[in-house]
Amino acid sequence: MNYPQSLQRLIEDLKNLPGVGEKTAERYALRILEMNDEDVNLFASNLIDVKRKIKHCSRCGNLTEDDLCDVCKDNTRDKSVICVVQESKDAYAIEKTSYNGLYHVLNGVISPSKGVLPQDINLESLLNRLDENVKEVVIAVNPTMDGETTAMYISKLVKEKGIKVTRLALGLSMGSQLDYTDEITLQKALEGRRED
Repeated sequence: MNYPQSLQRLIEDLKNLPGVGEKTAERYALRILEMNDEDVNLFASNLIDVKRKIKHCSRCGNLTEDDLCDVCKDNTRDKSVICVVQESKDAYAIEKTSYNGLYHVLNGVISPSKGVLPQDINLESLLNRLDENVKEVVIAVNPTMDGETTAMYISKLVKEKGIKVTRLALGLSMGSQLDYTDEITLQKALEGRRED
């Protein structure tokens, strides 16, 4: 037996969300069906609102409803450091730490195998932001093959401008066990070791 068409279409739409499979989409759709009309209308309104209002910051590429994001508008931030991240969600993760510099969101990574070239990501505007005030660029992209390719490419361009380039430390996470850790992670942990 199949669900009615409108409910099945909603399930199919929900399956398009990352990490949402058939069963989860079905649970979400059935939960939405149980919501009262006011809550459903508010939910739909919020979806439409997000699509209409959210855009990329004209300076750093982060998410905003204005021309500039809150970080770029904040005059108390350390403007000598720019942390380059792959996606906006990465900037929000780093923001939970004590980091107080600026961000630059690439909105992707270089991936020759997928046809994504340097001009396809938010890279040119980063190079335009590098002036005499910027002393350090922290590259904080995911440690994947495409992330490494992107990091090396950015590092080369930034160093040519005489600016210090650093990377996030790679290695073991808290609570991990050495015998379950892959060789590459262990190698990076050994390379990044520091005096205690």
